[in-house]
Parts: sequence; structure tokens; C-alpha cells
Amino acid sequence: MQPDKGILEKYAQVMVHYAVNNGNGIQKGDTVFLVGQECTRDLFLAIANEIYAAGGNVISNYLPNNTKETSLARLLLQQGSDEQLSFFARPYWQGIVDATDHILFIISEPDVHYLADVPAAKLSLMNSARAPYMKMRELKEQAGKLSWTLCLYGTQSMADEAGLTLDEYWEQIVDACYLREPDPVSRWKTVQAEIEAIKDKLDALAIDTVHIKGEDVDLHVQIGEHRKWLSGGGKNIPSFEIFTSPDWRGTNGTIRFNQPLYYSGKRIAGVALEFANGVVIKSSAAENEDALKEMIAQENADKVGEFSLTDRRHSRITKFMATTLFDENMGGAFGNTHIALGNAYKDTFTGDMAAVTEEEWADMGYNSCPKVHTDIISTSDRTVTATLRDGRKQVIYQDGQFTLD
Repeated sequence: MQPDKGILEKYAQVMVHYAVNNGNGIQKGDTVFLVGQECTRDLFLAIANEIYAAGGNVISNYLPNNTKETSLARLLLQQGSDEQLSFFARPYWQGIVDATDHILFIISEPDVHYLADVPAAKLSLMNSARAPYMKMRELKEQAGKLSWTLCLYGTQSMADEAGLTLDEYWEQIVDACYLREPDPVSRWKTVQAEIEAIKDKLDALAIDTVHIKGEDVDLHVQIGEHRKWLSGGGKNIPSFEIFTSPDWRGTNGTIRFNQPLYYSGKRIAGVALEFANGVVIKSSAAENEDALKEMIAQENADKVGEFSLTDRRHSRITKFMATTLFDENMGGAFGNTHIALGNAYKDTFTGDMAAVTEEEWADMGYNSCPKVHTDIISTSDRTVTATLRDGRKQVIYQDGQFTLD
């Protein structure tokens, strides 16, 4: 199927009137930095139209399709020198961040493997050049003046990668985002309220550590002080996960992941990690292990920046979609567990982010890695037991759902 005009209009309404502004929707006069490729044109225009109708402004970042023939990134990687790969137009990107209230990314891959033959070291060098931009965004977000959100536009290449027809692929998108409901914006607000009720119960427990135990995992994660749990809140559409950024120093044990991940255009499958005192000491992958190790070798990418759980009762996603946005929110029989290597989400802090110094973030165990935040996902059965700060233990997640009274 190709989504019809009515579906795209509802998709645009969800993104503009719910997703941006952390689930609160756009305000008149807000400026949105809208990012998408040529293949997303119909949705791109629908979203732009909805922004204008709401009294907002659009800064457009409309790009050629990322294919082996037309990708600007691939041209740079093939022909660029190290100096070109490291180029960063600081005044331009600072201007974009200064002028923007919300960033809206339309994720799409017209050719999932367009960078598959590019050396990992070159990809790493190019990606590292974006670190200052990510830092600019982070600082404005900490000040409460910037929000971001993501949505997905399906392509034949993505459907092929997931082993689905294009019709099946879009059915997952439409179902997961409530796009056939009369008022999908209201539906999202209702779902968000249900998820936030679970999140509030987690915060009330005062959890010290969690132990994730299953056939392919035996992992301890220290949550840390001054943390709260978060839910999507519009940052991803769809989003059913509940997550926090733990104290990276208290991660110990092993975990294997039954879902592949995509990093810099490469599919990495069969990932296994072992942690000691917060650091990855062993890593392996059945497919593209060199790309995994290249990623982990970047500064602080060998530490955890996020721990997340998805309750199967909320998620309508039942199939592998070959994109993190959907796979990290998969429901199915056992929900999902995922961790992210790399940068922490500082909005999991219970206090005023803007008042915290870099030294204080480090003292609290928030991992700093602007170059990397890579989610790795498992949908296998596992039980999560929390040790509370008063020493009591409580099972908080079992059989794919939260077990909180």
C-alpha cells in the first residue's frame, strides 16, 4: 500500500499537535526544523502544511534520497579527505539551533544498505564531526527551550529488510500510530497518560538497582540517585517504552540481544556484551562485528546511557521493522528490553538540568558521549527484579509487562 491522503493528514496531525513540544503540540509562532528525504515528500508536505495551518514556521532540511547513486553522505565518504569528513559548519548549525523550537525528523531509508561497503573508520570520522551540533542541541534542550521528535515513512527497501511486504510494513505503522482512529491525537494522549501512571509507580519505589534475568541475560544495572523514569512524551512516534539513564558505573553482567541493530548503514546482528564496573569488557556480533567494535571504541561508547522496558499491553507493534524507532517499542509475547550504549538522557534528572555543571553530571554517573546513542534490543523472555533503597526486593516486570500494583 501507499498511504492515502487521509492517513497522511492524520499522521501530520499527530506529529504537529501531539508529538512536538514533548507531547504538548505546537504553539502559534513556534519554529520547526523539518528533516526528511525525497522519498518522504508526501508526508513532509503534509506536516509542513499542518505546521503552517497552526501558525508555526518551517525551516526545511529536505535532502536527496540516501541511495548509492544519490546520497550526499556517500559522496563525501567516497571522495572526501579526512579534513572534509571532519568539516563542521559551526555558525550554520548554531544558527539552526538558535532559531528552532522543535526538530522533527522523518526517518526513512530508500536503500537500507547504501553505506554497507564503506569502511567503519570513515563512518566514525564523519559521525564524530556532528558531536558539536549534538552538544548545542543538548544545552538548549536542558534549558527547556528545544524539543525533538521522530516518525517513520516506510519504503520498499525497509520492508524487504524486515521480511515484509510494503503493505504489511505500512500496516504496522498505521496500527502503531492509531492512524485509522477518528481522533489519533486524543488517542495518543490517553495512551500516554496510562504509561505515565506506570512511570509514576516506578518513581515512587525508589529503586537502587535492577537485575534482568533470563536465558540470554544476567545483568545488574544501578539506577543511581536523583533519577526519574521517563516515557516517550511525544519524542518518538510511536513510543510505548519507559526508560531512564542509569549510573553507568553500576552495570555488571552479560546480555545477548536477539534483534539486529543498524549503525551507520550497517546491520549488526547477534550482539553479545559483558560489563564490569560499567564498562564493556567483551563484545561480539555474528554479523558486522567490526562495526560494533568500531562504535564501542569511540570515547564513552562502551558505557550505558539508557535502560528501557516496553509493556506488551500497550504496544501494537508485533513484527520486526528493521528500524530502531519501531523495534525498541515492540510488544509481542514478551515486550522488549533494550539498553543504549553512549550518551545519557539528562532529562531523567529530578532537578534543574540547567543548574548542573559537567563535573556534577559526571559525579552522578551520567554518561557523556555526544557521538553515540545506540539502542540494542531484545524481545526474549526475562524477569526484572528491583532492589529498593531500603533493601527490599520486588519483581517489577515479568512475562512482558510491568507487575506494579
